[in-house]
Amino acid sequence: MAKQTYAGPLEQVSPYCWRIPKSYKPGMRVDGLIYADERLIAQIRHDQAPEQVANVAFLPGIQYASLAMPDIHWGYGFCIGGVCATDPAEGGVISPGGVGYDINCGVRLMRTNLFFPEVQPVLRELMDTLFARVPAGVGRGGKYKFQRQEIRRLLAEGVPYLLGRQLATAADIEHTEAGGHLAGADPDCVSDRALERGLDQCGTLGSGNHFLEVQVVDAIFDPVAAEVMGLQEGQVCVMIHSGSRGLGYQVCDDALKQFRGVPARYGIALPDRQLACAPIDSPEGRSYLGAMCAAANFAWCNRQLLMTLARESFETVFGRSREELRLSLVYDVAHNIAKLEQHALGGRPRRLWVHRKGATRAFPPRHPEVPSMYQAIGQPVLIPGDMGRASWVLVGRQGSMEQTFGTACHGAGRMMSRTAAVQHAQGRRIDRELAARGVIARAHSWRGLAEEQPDAYKDVNLVVDVVHQANLAAKVARMRPIGVVKG
Repeated sequence: MAKQTYAGPLEQVSPYCWRIPKSYKPGMRVDGLIYADERLIAQIRHDQAPEQVANVAFLPGIQYASLAMPDIHWGYGFCIGGVCATDPAEGGVISPGGVGYDINCGVRLMRTNLFFPEVQPVLRELMDTLFARVPAGVGRGGKYKFQRQEIRRLLAEGVPYLLGRQLATAADIEHTEAGGHLAGADPDCVSDRALERGLDQCGTLGSGNHFLEVQVVDAIFDPVAAEVMGLQEGQVCVMIHSGSRGLGYQVCDDALKQFRGVPARYGIALPDRQLACAPIDSPEGRSYLGAMCAAANFAWCNRQLLMTLARESFETVFGRSREELRLSLVYDVAHNIAKLEQHALGGRPRRLWVHRKGATRAFPPRHPEVPSMYQAIGQPVLIPGDMGRASWVLVGRQGSMEQTFGTACHGAGRMMSRTAAVQHAQGRRIDRELAARGVIARAHSWRGLAEEQPDAYKDVNLVVDVVHQANLAAKVARMRPIGVVKG
């Protein structure tokens, strides 16, 4: 189905935004809005993801519009890159498909005081050390093991729990979205099967599009914001992309099974059963939110422990402490999450549940939820690209609050399915192709690299151009990959 071309209406309303009018389908409560330019919209038309944007507009309590970012592509229920806000006061619903299977899949960026000339001679040793120490691959367990009671505390408390075990610092927490903790997490809403899957997977990278990447700051576009973040041209940084692993997957799978008959029970008509939802204030809605928040806390802990392993690897290779190397967290953002936030609609503040599935919060300067050190510049927005081109650091802008509930894109966006990417890679050595681009790749399987080859993705530079020009987030720095660890 994902290969079918979208045949519905797309009306251009600005150079960077296209509308699916709510008249397209009886039952749509709001318009659909897709952020893209002429170059990207041509690619988007060749996917059924716009149909999913229209379908999300059926959800009860949806406000303003069903939104999609320029990295839009087909997903479960919601498209990847989909955004929707629902109002509990108007019968608003929560939909697990609007968060996704990998709850709080997200990205964190760690800076160092190292520059490329110092790292280049030992890059292979560094990548071998990271590959040996950072567990990656399907179902792989890791160094950190937790007993059931410990996991329950971790789910309830998030990264602050690791502070007490000397696995996080106060600065790490301060530089993490929501302080690495969502209130409302309820471990009692997490199934035994999900708990079991999480006992040894906190601090593991996983597979698919997850990665640990060593990068060089390739170009600075906003010197003031870059200075606040401690970024300089030529500096070496580490970007980590992972989520809630098997625990989060199981939470989503459990919820989708529980939600099968729920829409009909509440008189909700949907065009796609993958949009299964429940009123936020219903028993089913509250149960899912308790489990979702717990899985989000697990994901933040997972990335925190992955960063700890990366810090240890740098200490080993360079023979200096993390303090001497200034291995500091720039920021950590969630990409798959639903959060209760305050937004202005119709001239008055409203408390809305904002679903972001493959989308990044992009709050502007002086927003109360932006950490104090970034109040003057706005929230850092981390946009990973493919292994061969670039990733980006941006900052949120006021336009995001006015247009997208404080949201920007989350990555490049796939152009090929994983199956198609593997077929496209037949007879090729992706690792050697990456090496020719100056990127040392370490992976547990040929297939893992084949699925994630650069050709499988849109050009992240085009995607970032759209959110920059649309005033959702502003460019700060472009990051060039030099080494990557994949599952």
